[in-house]
Amino acid sequence: MTLRRSDHPLPGIVLLCVVSACLSGCSPSGAPSFDLFGAFFPAWLLCGVIGIAGAGIARVAFVGSGLSNLLPYQLAVCTAIGVTAAVLVWLVGFGS
Repeated sequence: MTLRRSDHPLPGIVLLCVVSACLSGCSPSGAPSFDLFGAFFPAWLLCGVIGIAGAGIARVAFVGSGLSNLLPYQLAVCTAIGVTAAVLVWLVGFGS
């Protein structure tokens, strides 16, 4: 029994076109951005920085209150708090 390539490349081309259309980047109107010091920065960058700051603040609060000694999986908890902060900023500031 020998394996041979399909004589019809059409299904592969159709699949490639469908996947390419589904993975398109931004909407036709462009990515959400804001003007900062004369340059346009993407909104996701601001939300990411705020999320990192939120995770850092949560870590400092856990250590300061002594909760870090009792809390398991601190990295996962602080990461979840940071992601939540970033998503909330995105929804409140740039959501529809």
